[in-house]
Amino acid sequence: MSRLLINERPVMIIPSLAEKIGLNEAVVLQQIHYWLGISKHKIEGRTWVYNTYEEWQKQLPFWSVSTIKRTIRSLEMIGLLLSENWNQMKMDKTKWYSIDYEKLLEFDDSLPESQAAPIVERAPEEASEKMQDSAVHSSSVKKVIPYAEIIGYLNEKTGKNFKLSSIKTRELIHARYGEGFTLEDFTRVIDLKSADWQPDPVWNKFLRPETLFGTKFESYLNQQEGKKRQTEEDFNLDE
Repeated sequence: MSRLLINERPVMIIPSLAEKIGLNEAVVLQQIHYWLGISKHKIEGRTWVYNTYEEWQKQLPFWSVSTIKRTIRSLEMIGLLLSENWNQMKMDKTKWYSIDYEKLLEFDDSLPESQAAPIVERAPEEASEKMQDSAVHSSSVKKVIPYAEIIGYLNEKTGKNFKLSSIKTRELIHARYGEGFTLEDFTRVIDLKSADWQPDPVWNKFLRPETLFGTKFESYLNQQEGKKRQTEEDFNLDE
């Protein structure tokens, strides 16, 4: 039998959670949830776990450190992951993490038990703050659209606060993904139009999902960098 088939302790995720917040985000959030369950670090009424990005990467070796950083940042921006510096020496920049479970309830649609992946039981003596190498068990996960990463990136670039839970925004992203566009296409459109419109208060208001991710998405994507096209045709004013 192949050694690649569940001979290691797997990282378990719920497919429905991955569909809501993104596959990478679901993996990291589930991992942190597990370790919060056995952590003894309780500060200001909340349980915390800590690790550097490099230590997280050792636990999730199928990702680069940059992917770990981006995923954690995405979870922080949508408010599901809380981070603080509780180190005795403030020069130590190791981040501590906790989950905002009340915020997570916003994404909970009372899913039936059959949709949830089983939780892996591990012996208490195997637990530690420094998690061991894991493998992702995601065979039942469908193609996942990175809603959280797209909306988080849009908020970061524009300084706005669009909600991940917005059905309209998710429908727009889903429609573009159905046409074959990728995460890189979304970030390019956000970058291009932010450079064009952000400095002008009149045009800045159009830095929104219904404009950027609408039917003119491909036109924005193929715009030459540094070239502004400020006409009514540049907008999805009917959406």
